[in-house]
Formats: sequence, structure tokens, C-alpha cells
Amino acid sequence: MGNINDGYGRDLDLNLLRVFVVVAEEGSLTRAASRLYVTQPAVSASMRRLATFVGAELITRQGRGVALTARGAELLAAARAHLTPLIAAATAAPRFDPKLSTATIRFGLADGLEAVILPRLIAQLRAEAPRMQFIVLPVQFRTVEESLLSSKVDFAVTVADELPKSILRQPLTAHPSGPKAFVCLYDGRFTRLPRPLTERAYFAQEHIVVSYAGDTRGVVEDALGKARTVRVSVHSFGYIADLVEGSPLVATVPSLLAGHLIRARSHLRAVPVPFSLEGAQLELLWLRATDDDPARRFIRDVVANVVGSLEGKSAKPLARSGAVKRTR
Repeated sequence: MGNINDGYGRDLDLNLLRVFVVVAEEGSLTRAASRLYVTQPAVSASMRRLATFVGAELITRQGRGVALTARGAELLAAARAHLTPLIAAATAAPRFDPKLSTATIRFGLADGLEAVILPRLIAQLRAEAPRMQFIVLPVQFRTVEESLLSSKVDFAVTVADELPKSILRQPLTAHPSGPKAFVCLYDGRFTRLPRPLTERAYFAQEHIVVSYAGDTRGVVEDALGKARTVRVSVHSFGYIADLVEGSPLVATVPSLLAGHLIRARSHLRAVPVPFSLEGAQLELLWLRATDDDPARRFIRDVVANVVGSLEGKSAKPLARSGAVKRTR
């Protein structure tokens, strides 16, 4: 069997076959030109080029029109056999049944969202797409662009700053700010905080911070320029509940995460911080190139519904690094 590149190497324009089929169906160069929205000389030139490539005459004049030669009739049968399914494939609507799909989806998720979103998401997907496979990877505002552009993830739920136009974004939550955007999480057995929490009482505590940069700066240091007494700095919100519970340490965390942690651990308490901190809008991000993929579109819709179902149950801010975006 010849390699397809052999044909290209001999300068075959595959559009010539389409012109040829139309000429054969119309039996006229003039009517074929009208159907193809080109001039009659252009159709004639195409037929000459195709005949030269084939090495034989394909049509012959007959009355006011044209008729196929024996070689032309043979080529017409072969061309139709291939062009018809190609046209059908190009014009057919995409078919997708989530219950039958075995697609593998790579899902980027911001730190702290795993316990909040994943249980609901997986439960819904098990019901609606039981054969699909999901790989969940961590992303954050510094890494999400590279993760999407390199196809490490198919889409991501996180916060983000400026992104290239090749990445589409859909807001999932309101842009949070003010005292309710973040709360101070603590164990009520070891720490007593006044309500409302005062700034003096807040800074008198020993704190845990989440820092992806590996230092002791967090949302408060970046926003207020005031340093807390930091005893522990960790790189993930996954550690926060274990470290706060059973200790006098406190942690400043997004309200969405705090609500989940408190429901899971009866000794944990939360009180709004005594100053205004700006959170960041949680967004669904994906590549423009995959926007029309039915499996990925289905998953994006499910994610948006799951996050939307959390609306009104707690505030929705997500910090960019366990903090607001760093400027240094």
C-alpha cells in the first residue's frame, strides 16, 4: 500500500476529487461551476490537473455536456466510496453518552478544595458517568497556566491572575472581600477568642500559615504589613485541621474551607477576622482548544453545578497561596 505522502509528493490536491465528483454528477462543466461557486474555466483547469495526475482522460465532451471515460467511471466509484464517509464524519453532530464514556479526565484542583468539592463531585459523576476515569492533581495560581498549556490537566478549579487568551475561564463564586472572607480557626478546648474578635486578641495568638513559597508570610502579612507570631508554616491546607485540633494554635483560612472543617471536627470553632481581607474568585479554567470536546464540556457542567450547590452555605473565598497574591 502506498504511503499517503506519495500522493502529496506528486502535488495531488484532494479538492480536485471533489470537483471531479460534482462534474460527474452534473454532466456539465458549467453546472458544476455554478454548484461549486467558481468559474467554468476554473473547473476545466481542475479537470486537466486531475487528468495529468491520473495519467488518463477522465471526461469527454458529449453533446452540450460531458461524459465519463472508463477510467473516469472507475475513479468516480472509488472517490465516492471515500468522500461520502468523510463528509458524513465532518458534518455529523458529536455523539456523547456519559454513561458509556470511558474517557480519562485530568482535573486540577486548588489546595484546600479536595475535601470540600471532591466528595460531592465524585458522587455525582459515579451516578452520571460511572465508566469515566478521573485523575486529580494539585494546582494553584502560580502553576495553573503551565499545567493547562502543557496538558497536565484538562481543566482546573482554582484562583488565577492574568492568563493568555488560549485559556477560557468561568467564575464559580463571587469575588469575596471584607471581614467574612476569612475566618480564624481554633480549637475551643485550648483557645478562647472573644466575639467579635479584636485585632489585639488576634495578634496575641500563635499562628499556623500556609505558604507555597516556604516562608512564614501569609494573607495578613501581605495585606496589612503586620507580622504575626508564626509557629508553623506548611505548604498545604490539608494539614490545618490536624494541627489546630488539640493545640492552642490558630489558623486564618478561607471561609469555605473552615465551614467544611468545622462540620467534620466538633471541637473546632471559627470567628471572622477583625479586619478586611480580600479573597480571590474561584474559577473554572480550560483550554480554548478543548472547549467543544463533549466529555470535557460535560465534566465542566457537573463541576459548575457542584460548586454552585455550595452557594449560600458558607462564604466562598480561596486564598492564592494560603494568602493573597504576593507582590514580592
